[in-house]
Amino acid sequence: MRATPGQTVGPFFHYGLPYDGDRDLVPPGSVGAVRFGGRVLDGTGAGLQDALVEIWQARPDGTVPREPGSLRRDGWTFTGFGRASTGRDGRYAFSTLEPGPTEPGGAAFFAVTVFARGLMDRLFTRAYLPDDAAALAADPLLSSLPEERRSTLVARRDARGLTFDIRLQGADETVFLDLSGYRRP
Repeated sequence: MRATPGQTVGPFFHYGLPYDGDRDLVPPGSVGAVRFGGRVLDGTGAGLQDALVEIWQARPDGTVPREPGSLRRDGWTFTGFGRASTGRDGRYAFSTLEPGPTEPGGAAFFAVTVFARGLMDRLFTRAYLPDDAAALAADPLLSSLPEERRSTLVARRDARGLTFDIRLQGADETVFLDLSGYRRP
């Protein structure tokens, strides 16, 4: 028997994966709501219009949500999961809460997954909050990277909230994680 040839992911995201409230982990404008967004960029720096970004995150107190309801939002249950497709310019955005560190002294982050045309599988990365320099310096993942690559995993604050651009290739390519051997406890 021969292996079945691989197929690339997408571009079908705009048809089968969006759902009502997918990008709104909390209603925009609610207490504590922040915009987390950016652009998904190809190797030339052009935005990808047919990408899909998913986030998982802790609550502001650092606890990890375990409630169901991510695909059927009720307007008040925070599940820590969101999904946003990109626009024509590659932009995506979420309305969410800022995650807290999941362990004392740890760095707060969003777990991020990217689906895009031409990929054989989704890509995994992290977007760290930029505010706690000591926690960022002590983070095991960040400290394992060459110093010049660490900034690709740190979001920036701006007037609209938190910005995190995801570069799939080229200069300043985002660091992606190999989770192929990971098994959930």
